[in-house]
Amino acid sequence: MTPPSQQLARRLGTGDAVVIGLGSMIGAGVFAAFGPAAAAAGTGLLVGLAIAAVLAYCNATASAQLAAAYPTSGGTYIYGREQLGPWWGFTAGWGFVIGKTASCAAMALTFATYAVPGPWWVQRLVAVAAVLGLAALNYRGITRTAALTRVLVTCSLIALTVIVVGIAVGGGAGVGNLGGWQALDDGGVYGTLQAAGLLFFAFAGYARIATMGEEVRDPRRTIPLAITVALGVTVVVYVIVGSAALLAAGPERLASATAPLAEAVQAAGAGEIAPVVRIGAALASLGALLALFAGIGRTSLAMARNRDLPSWLAAVHPRYRVPHHAEAALAVVVSVLVLTTDLRSVIGFSSFGVLVYYLIANLSAASQPREQRRWPRTLNVLGAAGCVALAATLPPASVIGGSVMFAIGLGGRFLVVRSRGPRS
Repeated sequence: MTPPSQQLARRLGTGDAVVIGLGSMIGAGVFAAFGPAAAAAGTGLLVGLAIAAVLAYCNATASAQLAAAYPTSGGTYIYGREQLGPWWGFTAGWGFVIGKTASCAAMALTFATYAVPGPWWVQRLVAVAAVLGLAALNYRGITRTAALTRVLVTCSLIALTVIVVGIAVGGGAGVGNLGGWQALDDGGVYGTLQAAGLLFFAFAGYARIATMGEEVRDPRRTIPLAITVALGVTVVVYVIVGSAALLAAGPERLASATAPLAEAVQAAGAGEIAPVVRIGAALASLGALLALFAGIGRTSLAMARNRDLPSWLAAVHPRYRVPHHAEAALAVVVSVLVLTTDLRSVIGFSSFGVLVYYLIANLSAASQPREQRRWPRTLNVLGAAGCVALAATLPPASVIGGSVMFAIGLGGRFLVVRSRGPRS
C-alpha cells in the first residue's frame, strides 16, 4: 500500500481528463501521419483509418474497464501486473515508457522544425527549451498541465478548421483526385493494414487518461467517460481532415510530402493559409509533448513503486503532488535525445510499442471477472487480434527496432530479478 505522502492528488474532473486525452491524440500526428499512410495504401488510407478507429475503440473500452477496477497511476503496467502477472505488466510499462520517450523527442523536434525556420542547431536548442519549459510546468502540478493543454487543443482545433475550410473553398479539391473506387485497394491488404498501424499512432493518446487514474475525481465514472468522449471527438476530426487532404492533393502527392497538410492546402489553391498549418503543427506538437510528459511520468512512478525502475523515481513532491523525480529524469533524457538523435521518423517505432501495450490491455480486460465487465469480451478478443495484425504489418525497420527494444528490457529485468534472489 502506497503511503498517503507518496500518493498523487485527485484534482482533475471529467472535462480536464477529456482535454488531456484530446491533447494527446490531436497532436503532431494529424499533421504528419497521413503522408506515410498514403505511401502505404494510397486512397486506401481511409480504409486504414476506419480499421485504426475500430481497433482504438476496442482498446479504449478495455482501458476504461480496467481503469474502473484499478483507479491508480500506471495504466496497463498496473492492469497487466494485477491481471496477468509481473512480467506482463513490465512488458507493457517498458513499451510505453521507452516508445513514448522517443516520441517526446520527436514531438519536440517537430515543434522546433515548424516554429523556427533557422539552422538545425538553433532548432535543437529551441526543442530543448520547449522540453525544459513544459517539464517545469508539469512540475507545478497536474491542474496547470490541464489548463495549458486546454489552450493548445483549442488552438489546434481552430487551425485544423481553417485548413479544412481553406481546402473546401480553394477550388482545387475534388473527388477526381481520389482515383475512383478501385484506388481503395491500391495498397492491397498489407498496405491497408500498414496504413492502419501508422494511423493508430494518432489514436493512442487515451492511454494518458488511464495512466492518471490516481489524479482524477471519481475515477470509476470519470475515466471511462473521458476516454469515450476524447476518442469519439478525435475520430471525427481525423476523418474530416484525412478526407480533405486526399480530396485536395490525391494519394501520390500526399505520400511524397514531408508536410502533408501544408501540401494539401497548396494543392487546393489555398496556399495563403500555409502559415496556419505551421502554427497549428507547432502548437499541436507542444500539446502532445505536454500530455506525453504527464503519461510517462505516471507510468514511471508506478514501475518504480514496484522496483521495475529505480525506486528513486517513485518520489512525489510534497507540495505539488507530482512524480517530480520521474519527470525531471524524463526531461534530461529527452533533452539528450533531442541534441544527439534525429527521431522525426519514429512513428512506426512508437506504434509497435503502443500496439504491444494495448495487446496486453486487451488480454488483461479479457481476464477480468464478470462483475467487473462493462463491455463484451468479444471486443477484447478483436482488439488483441487487431494489435497483433497491425504490429506485424508495420514497416520491417519498426518491427525489428521494437523487438530489440523489448528484448533489452526483458533481458535486463531477468538479470535484476535473478540478482535479487528467490524471495523477490
